[in-house]
Amino acid sequence: MTDNKTERDFRHKNRVSSNERNEVEYFAQQNGITPEQVMELIKAAGNDRASLTAAAKELKSVSRGGSLTA
Repeated sequence: MTDNKTERDFRHKNRVSSNERNEVEYFAQQNGITPEQVMELIKAAGNDRASLTAAAKELKSVSRGGSLTA
């Protein structure tokens, strides 16, 4: 069976969709934060996966007693 080239997946792998609960939950699990925290990060930093990952690491650092760097 050949691939149907007219059916394309236009989702962006470098973005986290706040409309897709499973994407939010998966990102939260990957980064050790809650889905609610992911939603707050998306509101604050946008949905770029690299930016969200950096923000999640910073959030985890602060929650463990580290200092917030601006």
